[in-house]
Amino acid sequence: MFDIGFPELVLVAIVGLLVIGPERLPEALRTLGLWLGRMRRSFTAVKNEIEKEIGMDEVRRQLHNEAIMEEMKRIESEVKATASDVHKTMNDTANSIESQPVDPEPAALRDRSGHEDAAAARSAGSQSEDPAETPAEASRANNG
Repeated sequence: MFDIGFPELVLVAIVGLLVIGPERLPEALRTLGLWLGRMRRSFTAVKNEIEKEIGMDEVRRQLHNEAIMEEMKRIESEVKATASDVHKTMNDTANSIESQPVDPEPAALRDRSGHEDAAAARSAGSQSEDPAETPAEASRANNG
């Protein structure tokens, strides 16, 4: 603020020592420190009073609340976008399932309804001792 460096402070101390003298210099410095402390406290009090009158705390809270509201709106839009993507995916999946042809007789019912080939292949496969053997190889081994 005042742009006072160390050399300037040393010069002021030397001048103060010469003008005031070594006996009264400690008392003068103590008094100067008290005055500076009082000025600093009064400036802080005035600053706090001005902030109260202007309502800086309220402005800070309002800015913080606005930032939170913007964040909430951003999150809400992300959630809505994700929900619409999920809804679209579900509709696409449902449409693809509905568009697939339906087999009138499921495989389990066909096996029960008298297809002997599948049952014979299964029984021949279960009689085979080598699990790597195919049902055709097992039926050849049983027949031949």
